[in-house]
Amino acid sequence: MKLPRGRLDKSRVVTDLRDTLADVLDRELTGYAVFESQETLLLDGEGRGVITFTDGVPVLAYHTGTDRGGPPALADLAVPGPYHVSLYALDAADLESAHGAGELQVPPGMPAERLGGDPALADSTRRAAPDERLSAMGDGDAAVPGDGTAEQSAVEAFLDDAEKIEAIKQQARSEARERAQEWDF
Repeated sequence: MKLPRGRLDKSRVVTDLRDTLADVLDRELTGYAVFESQETLLLDGEGRGVITFTDGVPVLAYHTGTDRGGPPALADLAVPGPYHVSLYALDAADLESAHGAGELQVPPGMPAERLGGDPALADSTRRAAPDERLSAMGDGDAAVPGDGTAEQSAVEAFLDDAEKIEAIKQQARSEARERAQEWDF
């Protein structure tokens, strides 16, 4: 996915992506966010996640390390924090060609559900989304809060990614060894 360089609006480290997604929605940001996970920052993990927004509502998701877009890219981003997040502002016209890539689109509330774990934020995002976005995404984002559909698909996507599971196992082993050394075990 190619995006024009935006104007850096904010750059910081966060432990919870929910806060960033809420901030983007509140400020009605048009542009994109670049997410670098702890894996990327500390463990030489590969890739960054990018989510584009129009008026604070997510449109596209892409992960540079896995070269996956749409909902699978959100699964690639769903790793333990902290994250370094950079927000870039762009004119809506600069995003038009990128937003035409249907295979990269995500339902408006899905990032809040999968990355932020916040059904209320997902509902707020859906309410802020234009009607044509909601109807164009079909029932992929129409899960009833609490029915488990969105959560189940996120878990399924995560469990299907053997590389991600192995990376988490390796990270846990490494952290356990460090703690054992610190405690003289």
